[in-house]
Amino acid sequence: MEGWWDCEALDQFFFRVFHHSLHKKLPVFSFNFILLALNAKLKNMQSKSQAKEVAYKHYDIGNELFEKMLDTRMMYSCGYWEKANNLEEAQVAKLDLICRKLKLEKGMKLLEIGCGWGGFAKYAAENYGVSVTGITVSEQQAIHARKVNEGLPVEIRLQDYRDVDEKFDRLVSIGMLEHVGYRNYREYMEIAAKCLSDDGLFLIQTIGGGHDAKTTDPWIDKYIFPNGVIPSASQLSKSWQGLFVLEDWHNFGLYYDPTLMAWLKKFEESWDSIKADYNETFYRMWRYYLCASAATFRARYNQLWHIVLTKRQHLGIYQSVR
Repeated sequence: MEGWWDCEALDQFFFRVFHHSLHKKLPVFSFNFILLALNAKLKNMQSKSQAKEVAYKHYDIGNELFEKMLDTRMMYSCGYWEKANNLEEAQVAKLDLICRKLKLEKGMKLLEIGCGWGGFAKYAAENYGVSVTGITVSEQQAIHARKVNEGLPVEIRLQDYRDVDEKFDRLVSIGMLEHVGYRNYREYMEIAAKCLSDDGLFLIQTIGGGHDAKTTDPWIDKYIFPNGVIPSASQLSKSWQGLFVLEDWHNFGLYYDPTLMAWLKKFEESWDSIKADYNETFYRMWRYYLCASAATFRARYNQLWHIVLTKRQHLGIYQSVR
């Protein structure tokens, strides 16, 4: 970040690090790592009071930055590149895939837990005729989401997921579970079960890790996603025991690589138009974040999951789609 060293292709550098597990040869118990681990052990780092920190430090740093970097719908999560030729097509394909997996029908009520800038809510309302309630803890996201959904049956709330107490036909969570934290997975699932109708469907899109984690990388925690934690398969499956039936688990983690590289390209191309609001340190930090993230998926160190859940009362076979 400070320019002490440089690399022309950070993504390729980090891919080699993760592919050959070189990161495991580094000292693990640094002071920052120990401090982060102790905090996670002693405190709920994703409590209601802590949950908004990531909004202040990441999602609220400027809508223009994300407008320049993301697709036109401002989807800040992995696209679906099976037949896509560019970022725009990949994000539309992802949105439609989610709607089809949820079996959306006109008139249904849908809760989006973590609605971002309102892109999915708009797509689902316009193309599938559903009414959407979207919640977020980011004020800047809420402002933008309300604007793009004007005139549609979409309500955007500045609200913590723990404060929702209504019934919905469908639930969706796209790229939000990474902010929930291991202490709160069970409560998150309990609230989802309470809000979902007996014959409803719940789809989660989340980054997934290969081991049970209670913290994230200290650098990511400090500069990018405060208090974020990538869940493991075992942590999630345990969290919904007795609440949901697993219907489908779809991994397309490799698609996060082209998504992140597309964001990087757009960020670099747009830098001159937004750099007055930031500085060179931020530029290097943001490139580092995007390149390192892309490399973790390219090396299959991290995954991207679509998980579809139902209640036991949901009768019949769930037919998944790809």
